[in-house]
Amino acid sequence: MKITVLTPEKEIFRGNVTSTKLPGVDGKFQILNQHGPLVAALASGSVQIVTGEGDFSYWNAKENAIQVANEVGKQIQFNISTGFVEVLNNEISLLVQGYSSL
Repeated sequence: MKITVLTPEKEIFRGNVTSTKLPGVDGKFQILNQHGPLVAALASGSVQIVTGEGDFSYWNAKENAIQVANEVGKQIQFNISTGFVEVLNNEISLLVQGYSSL
């Protein structure tokens, strides 16, 4: 499944993933392949992404630039402030107010 993570300033992550764990307002939840349609509010907290096959791009705070990689099973974690998630047709859109790397 594909995911795009956006803040008002920049794209944080784009690529194929096998799973995503998110901080919902009612607690953490996980999105897996072929998840049903969903729109949910997100609380501040940690996002965990496990990459799938193919290239993915992510914001590297140390380099202050977008990096491209290709590593199946890589675990990427970062913190977000509030936001929303939409899941539709095996694509995840994460719209968040803020972001910080761990």
